[in-house]
Amino acid sequence: MAHQQLYLGIDCGTQGTKALILDAHSGQVLGQGAAEHSLISGANGRREQDTRQWLDAFALATRRALQAANVDGQGIRGIAVSGQQHGLVLLDHQGQVLRPAKLWCDTESTPQNDRLLALLGGEKGSLERLGVVIAPGYTLSKLLWTRDHHPQVFARIAHILLPHDYLNYWLTGRCCSEYGDASGTGYFDVRTRQWDTQLLREIDPSGRLEAALPELVGADQPVGTIRPDIAALLGVNPQARVASGGGDNMMGAIGTGNIQPGAITMSLGSSGTVYAYADQPRVSFDGSVATFCSSSGGWLPLICTMNLTNATGAIRELFELDLDRFNELVAQAPIGAEGVSLLPFFNGERVPALPHATGSLHGLTLDNLTQANLCRAAVEGTTFGLRYGLDLLRQNGLQSRSICLIGGGSKSPVWRQIVADIMNTPVICTEQSEAAALGAAIQAAWCVSLADGAAVSLKVLCERCVQLDLSSETLPVAANVAAYEPLYKRYRQHVATL
Repeated sequence: MAHQQLYLGIDCGTQGTKALILDAHSGQVLGQGAAEHSLISGANGRREQDTRQWLDAFALATRRALQAANVDGQGIRGIAVSGQQHGLVLLDHQGQVLRPAKLWCDTESTPQNDRLLALLGGEKGSLERLGVVIAPGYTLSKLLWTRDHHPQVFARIAHILLPHDYLNYWLTGRCCSEYGDASGTGYFDVRTRQWDTQLLREIDPSGRLEAALPELVGADQPVGTIRPDIAALLGVNPQARVASGGGDNMMGAIGTGNIQPGAITMSLGSSGTVYAYADQPRVSFDGSVATFCSSSGGWLPLICTMNLTNATGAIRELFELDLDRFNELVAQAPIGAEGVSLLPFFNGERVPALPHATGSLHGLTLDNLTQANLCRAAVEGTTFGLRYGLDLLRQNGLQSRSICLIGGGSKSPVWRQIVADIMNTPVICTEQSEAAALGAAIQAAWCVSLADGAAVSLKVLCERCVQLDLSSETLPVAANVAAYEPLYKRYRQHVATL
């Protein structure tokens, strides 16, 4: 047991916090824990969270993970945090949180985003200046929204943090931000890896906002040592170092070994994401591709679709089906669902770029209107959206030799086959479904090894700690690939008419 190297990976998401204990020596995950958060929802698309819940969940999930791993927390050498991207956490000069955190899925600041996009000269201007097109979910518009709606809060801002930055601050007392997560703020240039302070002066000419920005650190740099009182609360070693951490997509990339060209990670969660690795910031001419920095020293071109398991879940609820029965029905229906197609744009859509679209069903007849066909059409329709995104990445010169599938939908063999066939690419899952928490633990091991002067490369750590589930490997079937091509063309024609 003496040569165990224990690291704690934390993933603070929208629905809850996950904690994972990794032995970086053997590459084994020893135990996991979880705790839930609730959402503050309101009119106009308000989606906020009480940051206190994150701290409570962090402590509870960590204690549960240590218990499940049956290890002494004093053996934890390092910690890293993966956080939901884009969220806004505001602190005053005493380090107190000023109001609930506004989240990535909050659309209340859409009017502010429109104003800022116009200021930047539209999508083209935003891409030229920042390397990304700002969207309502990004942090920038939330700052302008705060100025417009809560001027008294705005006047007290001393620190502007992202969710993962805030958790690092709680752990160490230091305000800093890592390039990957900073890429989603809307006031960061992904090419030069610098804050765009001039853009913040447009919101507040006094320069107060730029003074409130955290210091930028590289992905391989520790933030500091854990504060003694927090170490005691969590039951971990007070010498444990806190790594830079990063956004959930960046950590998911590390947790699936997606740190070199050719790899694609596809997440089938409530929303869908597809991302690759690039060693240069080749910014796409298409604003739907976000060329974020990675948390492994490169870049992470990414697309996000707003409708995935939330869309298939809506059909399941409509028919009161459990997951197994839903999958059975999907498998019963033939490819193309006998002509039924579903455009699953229930939440509007980001990719394809149709923010005001709604969902629609096409091709219904009295003969093909069955539960099985509707279930199949939901899975095919959402997967076509991911293919649309993958095509954008491919047009940007990215190779896709294999796809690593994560997220709830990846557990379904029938869905894995549909993904492999529609993408015409082999698909495999990782053994560890909590890819972001695992990625955080791996990054912590990388940071600590560098700080100790016994550097282990991230590549070696990923090879040791990211285990592929060989039983999940799914290859495209040539006949199916051929059958999907005209169906995907039809999907693109439907999209074009919208």
